[in-house]
Amino acid sequence: MKLENLRIIVDERERKSGIPELLKSVGLNLEMKTLPIGDYIVGPETIVERKSIRDLMASVFDGRLFDQCSRLKEHFENPIVLMEGNVDEIEEITENPLIFYGAISTVVLDFKIPVIPTPSAVHTAKLLVSMCSRKESYKGPYLKKIKKSSDIERQQLSVLCSLPGIGDKFAVRMLEKFGTPLKVLTATTADLAKVEGLGEARAKKIKNMLDSKSKHLKKSDQKTLHDII
Repeated sequence: MKLENLRIIVDERERKSGIPELLKSVGLNLEMKTLPIGDYIVGPETIVERKSIRDLMASVFDGRLFDQCSRLKEHFENPIVLMEGNVDEIEEITENPLIFYGAISTVVLDFKIPVIPTPSAVHTAKLLVSMCSRKESYKGPYLKKIKKSSDIERQQLSVLCSLPGIGDKFAVRMLEKFGTPLKVLTATTADLAKVEGLGEARAKKIKNMLDSKSKHLKKSDQKTLHDII
């Protein structure tokens, strides 16, 4: 099959990686969308989550990685995590590479999601073309209607995992201590610090994020708030 007859759905945020341009240059048809999960849909049931080594490590530390894997598995039969870059960077990012390899082992063994390494964006583009060119992908990818989970517990954990430095483990501990996400978000720094293993530094970081005024607040509203205060 000719490449111009193939199509890949690409997340808008991938533009800066340069990969969409590489795919266009070889003749592939791209459909740019803001995808709720994943970065590239290359077949009806195949989605690719691309991560640089540094982004992969960051997603391990802040708890995003396993949540993303859960959602990928929930909506696609063949999810893939693509790890791009020089693995030697791990030594510069963390003093304990076992954290990295432990996370990779969890993705592969527990979530049953393959992790494929590529050294650069050029090689990533070649791999995506290869995946898109498979016979079962000829009918092209389609954009699924990915519904938000109706599982309240998962939604609660997802909300708390968006806090700085909070993964599934701490999110569960927070709910065990406070009962609801709202009580967590309105808790004092001192009370947050009492969550097992959380500590004062992390508690301060969370409260600082929650209390910081958004840049999106309109000036007129800022004045009103100032007058009230």
